[in-house]
Amino acid sequence: MKILAVDPGTKNIGLAVSDPTGTIARPLVVLPHISRVIDAAAVAEQAAAQGVELIIVGQSMDEDGEPSLAGRQAAHFAETLKVQTSVPVFLWDEAFTTSEARKTRIDMGVNRKKRAGHLDDLAAALLLQSYLESLHSRGNKKK
Repeated sequence: MKILAVDPGTKNIGLAVSDPTGTIARPLVVLPHISRVIDAAAVAEQAAAQGVELIIVGQSMDEDGEPSLAGRQAAHFAETLKVQTSVPVFLWDEAFTTSEARKTRIDMGVNRKKRAGHLDDLAAALLLQSYLESLHSRGNKKK
């Protein structure tokens, strides 16, 4: 099953997509944030173009496990997206994906000047990879 991940932000929206087997996530594109409705339409368009069967939206949580301000905004975005597509949409905890994306680029040896660019699509890929790994670990427990 091909899955699209969305890392919504106040400036940009990172997208990542899985391979058709739902095993590997890869960064797809960074979209500029315009408005919730326009952003949702752009994400729905990408979902259709990629032929995905599921969309996950990253939601940040606070230290008590409750949605943070950004997490509540992500939930509103997900609700708007549901209106714009027939593909199922749900929220997934995005814990530390942006900081992990930054660390990944450092580990890859990307120099400081090039690291200054957008990390949103890489953060979306990390979000999606965590979801895919949770699916596979749950699948292994059933066996």
